[in-house]
Amino acid sequence: MKPRHKRMLWIVAGLGALAVAATLVLNAFRSNLVFFYTPTQIADGEAPKGKTFRIGGLVVPESVARVGDGTTVTFGVTDNAKTVQVAYTGILPDLFREGRGVVAQGTLEHDGTFKAREVLAKHDENYMPPEAAEALERAGHPVGAPAQFQQAPKQ
Repeated sequence: MKPRHKRMLWIVAGLGALAVAATLVLNAFRSNLVFFYTPTQIADGEAPKGKTFRIGGLVVPESVARVGDGTTVTFGVTDNAKTVQVAYTGILPDLFREGRGVVAQGTLEHDGTFKAREVLAKHDENYMPPEAAEALERAGHPVGAPAQFQQAPKQ
């Protein structure tokens, strides 16, 4: 084999290895990618059933209810246009309050309930997850506008 052919063989093998590595990285990225949906998008049927994604918005006042053993909680999440019921089993974050911003990660059940595996609460009055703030703005509700969501009740 001529040196030129050997060099070409090494180049082709290197490109093949890069293609395999890129395919594996992109596949891993796609399988770990978690999309964000608003309650309006979920109610309109845009969210996938049975796949993991995030929902964000405000916890509907007076919607938090403990079920059964006390570790299962149901509550509503709204973007001030539509509301989705969320069920979560576990300990809620300390900052979780009615009327405050929340992001939950989980799956949408066939009955329309969002079964959360993780619940994240905002960390101060000035913060809201960017996706949730953008969704509220798109729905025509500026982030701080509705009075019923301004202050969370003291517990």
